[in-house]
Amino acid sequence: MSQSDEPPAVDVDPGALAEARAEASTAATRGGVDDAIEADQDAARTAPAAPAAPKGSLWRDRNFLTLWSGQALSQFGAQITELAIPVLAVLMLDASEWEVGVLNAAQVAAFLVVGLPAGAWIDRMRKRRVMIWADAIRAVALATLPVLALLGMLQIWHMIVVALIMGVATVFFDVSYQSIIPSLVRTDQIAEANGKLQSTYELANIAGPGIGGWLIGVLTAPIAIFATVGTYAASFVALLFTRDHEQLRAPEDHKPLVHEIGEGLRWVFGNPLLRRIVGTTGTANFFGTIAQTLVPIFVLRELGLSPQMFGIVFSLSAVGGLVGAVATPRIIARVGEARAIPISAAAFSLAPLFLPAISLVPAFAFPLLVVQGFIMSFTILLYNITQVTFRQRITPPRLLGRMNASIRFVVWGVMPIGALLAGALGTWIGTVPTIWIAAVGELLAGLFVIIGPFWTMRDLPDAHADHADAATG
Repeated sequence: MSQSDEPPAVDVDPGALAEARAEASTAATRGGVDDAIEADQDAARTAPAAPAAPKGSLWRDRNFLTLWSGQALSQFGAQITELAIPVLAVLMLDASEWEVGVLNAAQVAAFLVVGLPAGAWIDRMRKRRVMIWADAIRAVALATLPVLALLGMLQIWHMIVVALIMGVATVFFDVSYQSIIPSLVRTDQIAEANGKLQSTYELANIAGPGIGGWLIGVLTAPIAIFATVGTYAASFVALLFTRDHEQLRAPEDHKPLVHEIGEGLRWVFGNPLLRRIVGTTGTANFFGTIAQTLVPIFVLRELGLSPQMFGIVFSLSAVGGLVGAVATPRIIARVGEARAIPISAAAFSLAPLFLPAISLVPAFAFPLLVVQGFIMSFTILLYNITQVTFRQRITPPRLLGRMNASIRFVVWGVMPIGALLAGALGTWIGTVPTIWIAAVGELLAGLFVIIGPFWTMRDLPDAHADHADAATG
């Protein structure tokens, strides 16, 4: 997706595309969680009108450009760390399968522990301030790793502690980030703003791993991590100079936290189509995390690829997501919105079988890894764009944040469990057999939507059929 002054085509909402990218956690590239940019539509509707922003393109809005520049740098930095952290653990610290599993679990544990209440908490805070503090915490915490490595003192438990701290900060940053755009730009500019931010993410997702692999090869992993620290610092400074127009909710509008969380859960699991989508996404993420946890060991040790080649695999695989985003409107027009969900689910449930099979032909590892990653990225983006657009469309604006928090609690909450199981199985039976088990398990993921009502429909329901139920939830 190229940068443009015009909003993306109406067939794929930029907010839905960003959210789809964020949920593509089973793809070959995994930086999406750090870069979700979904606009909070509830805030867009309820916030008072912001002071007039510059007319026309956001290219002339200095305030938005300040935020955009900081986020562009931090997104590239996040992609570098996505590669540098496993290289540091696997090659420099010689981490075992169990240690890698614990490290991966630590990175995403916060989504299970605080993910559900975070949305309700942040609805009561000033979101830009939350993002500033989160960036500061991430920069300081991450900087300790290269410092300890250069002093010869780094151990795997240091990395685990840092991962836990950064995970909590990331949860709060992400939830705030998803809601800040309506308080920065006019309502009619939200789509353009999200389109520009998403375009930057796509470029970072493609170029970042390759640049990260080069930095690791030339400067070593610890120095490459310093580059990410610098990008978090740049985001921190950019946010300091960004001005928003957010209005906090009135205290009398606050309900007990448990009540607000429960309302979101009832909405999600009371809808039969959403239940099936959550079942597929959660199962795919669980088994996908088992495989992805051991991919660095599989690629760097078992297949013997260099960190630079590993980064190039990430980058080329990410092209599949870009192609998938472009092709989704055409695919939906041909097969229908409802049928695109089981078709894409069937594809990304089968594709993982090719990953462990690469161990049988290691001489062709690089091209096969790229092809497998491309297919996964393409089909997951098709699935996620379709299902995210559907759930945003049918959910009342006042429940959007809690709907997303409820779904993420399930589909991301299984990831630390999967990571720990990957470490245990990898230690017990080995890396390749564990990836085979994960691949077979992912075959089950698609069944929730493949066996169901999606085939009998062409288009998915609209909001009017479900708002009455939400009002009583």
